[in-house]
Formats: sequence, C-alpha cells, structure tokens
Amino acid sequence: MTGEGRAKAPWLPPRWFIRLAWHIHRGAYRVLGARIALWRPRAGKWGTLRLTTTGRRTGRPRSVVIGYLEDGPNLVSLAMNGWGEGEPAWWLNLQAHPDAVAQLADGTRPVRARAAVGDERTRLWARWRETDNNLDAHAQRRPSPTAVVVLEPAPDA
Repeated sequence: MTGEGRAKAPWLPPRWFIRLAWHIHRGAYRVLGARIALWRPRAGKWGTLRLTTTGRRTGRPRSVVIGYLEDGPNLVSLAMNGWGEGEPAWWLNLQAHPDAVAQLADGTRPVRARAAVGDERTRLWARWRETDNNLDAHAQRRPSPTAVVVLEPAPDA
C-alpha cells in the first residue's frame, strides 16, 4: 500500500518496449516459422497463436501474434492492448468480422470470435489469473474492462 491507501501497481515496461517486443515476435514468426515462434499452453503458462482477422475498414487480412489458453475446443485470449488504453485492433476487427483463422504451433483452424460474459467470463478470467498473479492489478490500469475473447471452432469447419 502507498501512503494514500492504494495498492502500488505492478511494474510494466514502457509502452515503446511493449510495442518493440510485439514487432520482434512478429519478425521471429516470419523468419523462424510457426514451429518455433508459436507454442502451446502448458500448466500455469499461456501459449501463443497467430490470429488472422479481416480488417474492419480495409477488408484485407490482418495478422497478429497473441497469447491464449485452451478451454476445451475453444481458444481464449484477453483483448488487453499491452494493458494500455483502447481496444487492440485485432479485437475491433473481430467485432466487425467475427470469423478468423488461428494458426497454432501444430496447425491452423478457422474460428469464430465472441466476448465471454457473465459466469463464463468470471471462470475464464480466473484461469488467466493462474498464469499471472498481477492480472487484476494490470487490468486496473485500463480505463475500460478487458474483454475475454473466446475463439470457438467455426461452425462450417
């Protein structure tokens, strides 16, 4: 606690560093491919996938590497934008065009995105909390709630 009675926010690297890390990870994916740059989640750890969405303004494919957990056949991510303000572009794209493609370390699958709500959101948030003890404190940095995004297998897949 600080002198004002509020808990001190956990440390985050500067915004420029977070953005640089995103660019480096995307570059690693381009150079090394999915078998090295993407990994599956393990006990207490999240994995990474490459998500290709349809741009909400351009209609062109847009790809991003994001963290995820598995929940049965579903993949679950957080629309956190590096804990910064605003929604990440990939989540805005999914809200406009929910069908996307998730490339995992061991293959590709078509998915349909939706936001988790109610008890499901609470349960999935708790699962993410298992991978990050500071999840709630980081989320408090954002001016709006962090969406829990569920990527379900596409119905026509």
